[in-house]
Amino acid sequence: MTDLIILPGTSLEVSSLCFGANVFGWSIHEQRAANALLDHLVGEGVNFFDSADMYVQWHPGNHGGESETMLGAWLRESQIPRDEVVIATKVGKMTSRPGLSPENIRIAAEESLQRLGIDTIDLYYAHFDDQTVPLEDTMGAFAELIDQGKVSYIGASNYSPQRLAEAQHIAEKLGIPQHIAVQNHYNLVYRDEYEAGMADYVESHQLAGLPYFSLASGFLAGAYTRDSRPDSPRVQRVSDTYFSPRNFDTLDRLNTVATRHGVAPSTVALEWLRAQPGVSAPIASASRIDQVAPLLQRVELTPEDLNYLSSSS
Repeated sequence: MTDLIILPGTSLEVSSLCFGANVFGWSIHEQRAANALLDHLVGEGVNFFDSADMYVQWHPGNHGGESETMLGAWLRESQIPRDEVVIATKVGKMTSRPGLSPENIRIAAEESLQRLGIDTIDLYYAHFDDQTVPLEDTMGAFAELIDQGKVSYIGASNYSPQRLAEAQHIAEKLGIPQHIAVQNHYNLVYRDEYEAGMADYVESHQLAGLPYFSLASGFLAGAYTRDSRPDSPRVQRVSDTYFSPRNFDTLDRLNTVATRHGVAPSTVALEWLRAQPGVSAPIASASRIDQVAPLLQRVELTPEDLNYLSSSS
């Protein structure tokens, strides 16, 4: 059973793990299997689910919207009270709804609401920094959605700290809602970009840091070794992004700490993230019920554990 936290600057009470819903329509195609997994997660205390309109357009035969559609079907079929789950989704990267122009944001939000079968998106992200559109226009469009009750809070994904600060300043100047959350790539073996400035910005401005690829697409979950790779649709991306002598050395340290505490490597990797400045809750996913337990188990890492994991040698 996972614990609950309040996202900074909001009234959203969420589980300390946010479940990444990009598995729906990709690893999981049958609604029955999706419902069983989601029911299990809720039973274990998970109430925070992250999607995007473009999930999962990269899978052959898909066009985007599959994840939201399956989440929406589960919400309808499970009849779970709407106020017992927190739904996050994103706009900007769907091939048929690209960019952050005000018109696209308005249309994409309506389509996401329809697929999800809900009246309000709890947390709505700009999925990337669309520098072809003035930030005043993008922030203004999000503010309209909040005024209309279609969105509760907004967040920024894949922004630099400089551009996020500019967006926040513009919103403050205009007297409209600012971003309350940041979702960027960050994990034990992909640190430099987030730690170069975003972590401090999120921490000092009391935003919610919700990193994606928290387990490095399985690299930090024990699925990969120096000599073996699993049969996975993610294997090429994992190899290209994470395979290096330095990262395998980090993986060795992760396995050592996990063995010391008698838990899975993924449990330690998520706990390390929660201990970092600028992190509220990591985002991670699973495609089977038997993969869930290590994501939800908590472990008390000592300062020595954290320093050992963070070491570069």
